[in-house]
Amino acid sequence: MREVDVMGVRVEMPSNQPIVLLREVTGERYLPIWIGAVEATAIAFAQQGVVPPRPLTHDLLKDVLDATGNELAEVRITDVKDGVFFATLILGSGVEVSARPSDSIALALRTGTRIVCAEEVLDEAGLAVPAEQEDEVEKFREFLDQVTPEDFEAPTDPG
Repeated sequence: MREVDVMGVRVEMPSNQPIVLLREVTGERYLPIWIGAVEATAIAFAQQGVVPPRPLTHDLLKDVLDATGNELAEVRITDVKDGVFFATLILGSGVEVSARPSDSIALALRTGTRIVCAEEVLDEAGLAVPAEQEDEVEKFREFLDQVTPEDFEAPTDPG
C-alpha cells in the first residue's frame, strides 16, 4: 500500500464528469477516480473547510463514529475492476467496511485519516507525471484553488 494525498476535484470535459485526483506521497503517479457530483461537492467542502448548517451524509457518518467511540484508522483503495474502484474503511477496532472510494475520501478528509492505495491499483490506473510535465499539474492545482462546490451541481432542467 502506498500513501496518497488528495489533490482535489475537478470536472472533466467534455463529459462533464467530476473526478478526484490523488497523488502518491512518495512517487510520481497520480490516480484519477471518476466520482459523482454529490461526492465531489462533499470532498470540495471538506478541503475548503466548509461546514454546512446541518450535517451532510459524510458529516453524519463522522458524527456517528465520534458518538460511538470509533475511530477511522485508515482508508484503503483496494482494487479496480472494469474501471470501478473499491475501497475499505479500517476502523480502530479492526473492523473493515467496504465502501466507495469517493465516500471514503470524503470521510477521511473530515477525520484527518490517512489514505493508502494498493500498489496494483496504482500500477493499473495510475498515471506517471514526469518532472517536465509538472507545469500541467501546477495548472491543475491553480484550477483547484478557484473551484467551488457549486461548480459540481447538476444543471436544472427548465422543462
